[in-house]
Amino acid sequence: QVQLVESGGGLVQAGGSLRLSCAASGRTFSTYPMGWFRQAPGKEREFVAAINWSGGTTLYADSVKGRVTISRDKAKNTVYLQMNSLKPEDTAVYYCAAALSYERLLRTPDYWGQGTQVTVSS
Repeated sequence: QVQLVESGGGLVQAGGSLRLSCAASGRTFSTYPMGWFRQAPGKEREFVAAINWSGGTTLYADSVKGRVTISRDKAKNTVYLQMNSLKPEDTAVYYCAAALSYERLLRTPDYWGQGTQVTVSS
């Protein structure tokens, strides 16, 4: 079982930066691929970024590529999402997710956090 708790959201001006954190509990955390998704008001939840268990493979949505970096610290059981050059269209609730495999993470994650709000003002 994995429990995920996000933090680091907030209000930022366009062009600013935020770093989201996702603290995971569970002894098998280090073997789980992890990712971030987001859901804007009135829209479906969408994929943002993913990282495999070793941290050696990452994947980004085209909408955030070049502005966002996902990383993980196994010693701290934490996954991060560094977001730079934020735009108003990045405004959404950001969710941390984990899955038993990389393929499942990208389709149907097994575990979700409660979400953290990111608001980017113009």
